[in-house]
Amino acid sequence: MRQVLPLRLHVPEPSGRPGHATDFSYLRLAPAGAVRKPPVDTSAADTADLAYTLVRVLDDEGKAVGPWADPIAPELLRKGLQIMIKTRIYDARMLIAQRQKKMSFYMQSLGEEAIGAAQMLALSPGDMCFPSYRQQNLLIAQDVPLTEMMCQLFSNESDRLKGRQLPVMYSMRERGFFSISGNLATQFVQAVGWAMASAIQGDTKIASAWIGDGATAAADFQTALTFAHVYRAPVILNVINNQWAISTFQALAGGESTTFAARGIGSGIASLRVDGNDFLAVYAASRWAVERARNNLGPTLIEWVSYRAGPHSTSDDPSKYRPADDWARFPLGDPIDRLKRHLIALGAWSEDEHHRTQKEYEAEVIAAQKQAESHGTLATGKTSSVATMFEDVYKDMPWHLRRQRQQLGV
Repeated sequence: MRQVLPLRLHVPEPSGRPGHATDFSYLRLAPAGAVRKPPVDTSAADTADLAYTLVRVLDDEGKAVGPWADPIAPELLRKGLQIMIKTRIYDARMLIAQRQKKMSFYMQSLGEEAIGAAQMLALSPGDMCFPSYRQQNLLIAQDVPLTEMMCQLFSNESDRLKGRQLPVMYSMRERGFFSISGNLATQFVQAVGWAMASAIQGDTKIASAWIGDGATAAADFQTALTFAHVYRAPVILNVINNQWAISTFQALAGGESTTFAARGIGSGIASLRVDGNDFLAVYAASRWAVERARNNLGPTLIEWVSYRAGPHSTSDDPSKYRPADDWARFPLGDPIDRLKRHLIALGAWSEDEHHRTQKEYEAEVIAAQKQAESHGTLATGKTSSVATMFEDVYKDMPWHLRRQRQQLGV
């Protein structure tokens, strides 16, 4: 009889650990400008090769090259750079505020700023975004007052959500920003359902959903893909592959021997894999997906390859599970620096203007923070009134809640 070897379970391992530099060769990179651009009405099957390569526009010299290098007005590029700079400054100040115990929790988007900024500029008013918790620049791109965003973080008396959501879990319907849920992946099925409803009503608005590589392991992710494919929902399904979930490498969510974009191909959805740190590539791919959705050509799944430069949240210490210098060595670089170099090469930006813009936004963020803190912070104890916990639960407040409210004296 042939001897059968014992079975072995495969457990993926990251290509870098603390004290050992990461080998980024697993990323499946492609040269800038090398990847083809199919017509917008292409079939899902025709995008299969695009799910395994990487759409890039900016080369190492900061030049826009290749078929995805759409003509973009310098003013729009400047706007994109300004959004990214302001987002990074906002994140840095709010991280400090959390360390000062002014809020309980915070999550940065450090290193991922190009993705939300560029796609927001490709969407139209009335479209609905279903974000995860690193898409604050979807709001900053729309010039939402920073003070209002900060009041939500501080859960103070001016928090429009009345202290009912964790910090960073914003909700602004009028800005096309659906309420963030701490139960990850729920936003994907919600986005597909909203897009289906828009189509049923004969509307022109589309949906955009956001998820991280780790959350794609949740069942809701696959359910969303099935419904999006079957009903050709007008939705963009964004997967931000920033290489790490809370503390687990992206391979544990299924990204080791394939790509996250390939999941879309397997579900019959046109899919792209794009350099998420290249503002021009993000904008071009987003416009392509928007046009498909807007013209009843179905959903698009886009895997944005990026890197989470900071901790997962203020509760995390990434030095425990990855090399401390990973971001500095990440081959796709810093999205702000890359767009800055491109604009300088065009003569539409300068180092002096970059410095002035940073100083201007630092002053703006500090002023907004001062105003928001005047309404209270966790440190001062001046937070949303306990009375609000009884509101918006029932259309007509039942007797037992009225009684409990009276007992509290609020």
